[in-house]
Amino acid sequence: MELEPGSAILIYEASENDSNMFYATGFLAPDKFIYLKTRDREAIFLSDLEIDRARSQAKVREVLPLKRFIAKSKERGVESPKIADVLQEIFEEFEVRELIVPSNFGVKYADLVRERGYKVSFKDEPFFEERRHKTPQEVEFIRNAIKAAQTALDRAIDMISGSRIQGDLLVYNGEPLTSERVKREISVTLIGMDYLAKHTIVACGAQSAEPHNRGSGPLRPHQPIVIDLFPKDLNTGYHADMTRTVVRGEASEEVKRMFDAVLLAQKRAIDMIKPGVDGKDVHNAVVETFKEMGFETGEVEGKMQGFFHGTGHGIGLDVHEWPRISSSSEILEEGDVVTVEPGLYYPQIGGVRIEDDVLVTENGREVLSEYPKVLELK
Repeated sequence: MELEPGSAILIYEASENDSNMFYATGFLAPDKFIYLKTRDREAIFLSDLEIDRARSQAKVREVLPLKRFIAKSKERGVESPKIADVLQEIFEEFEVRELIVPSNFGVKYADLVRERGYKVSFKDEPFFEERRHKTPQEVEFIRNAIKAAQTALDRAIDMISGSRIQGDLLVYNGEPLTSERVKREISVTLIGMDYLAKHTIVACGAQSAEPHNRGSGPLRPHQPIVIDLFPKDLNTGYHADMTRTVVRGEASEEVKRMFDAVLLAQKRAIDMIKPGVDGKDVHNAVVETFKEMGFETGEVEGKMQGFFHGTGHGIGLDVHEWPRISSSSEILEEGDVVTVEPGLYYPQIGGVRIEDDVLVTENGREVLSEYPKVLELK
């Protein structure tokens, strides 16, 4: 973003928890630190604990010791300088009067800064608009995350396909196969590759009809099992996001029809993706595909059914980034990496969702997550 004289970007957060801070600094730290960018200068301010590491790892121009500004505040007569005192010293050195902060910037800190006479403006996401356009290196980080996700997905599907059907249970190595057991195996597989799995979904039967139900309890034969995983690379911070739906045994005719419809809707959506296309049109094509194939969306007995979420979203340092592919207008641009994840959900039948990650290229698109889409595991 363009900065006027006297204005600056300010972030005060731990980069392990805040993707904007990590994007700006390239430095991963568990504790809060200060990032400031003016038209002419860019710096981070850290304690002695982290400053040497930051000097070798951070991508900002200046890495400055926090104690220098604490000492300045003490010289003014402040016995025990607080964060507002330190910030004031920094702002005066950097000749800052107006600050632009992310929408998640703490109200407490904003009030403290305002009390010192500084103007604070909040900017909604995307805070750094350039984040949506992935560089070749960022695309490679996402590709690596996808490979890790596919390895974990292999392990999950191997467990399901290798299970025995025993009555209304799936049994693996002599024990009932549960959602928790498969999710644990996914987590172990990913952590062994330096990837973190959080909130992984392995949902069976009626649970699969709730898009964000993580799943629990025994996995059942002849019922849809939605597996949705979105691992984070612990070194680069980038994510993948993939979903497959499988049935161990024989799927019902309704589930087969749902699966075919989701496959077709996803293909039509992916085929539309290119620079200049409105994500709203892509989403509407998915909606129309489901209508054409006889799948209605609406509320029945207090529960939504059919297709009632967006078609996709950007992916990168966060699992959900800009742009969105939904009922809201959003023009796709070269460098976007988006998910395409249509789904159908009916409580009495279950859910079917298929999700892949797609790069918007100069003239079209590239599907980054090539992985088999097979419903029945015999």
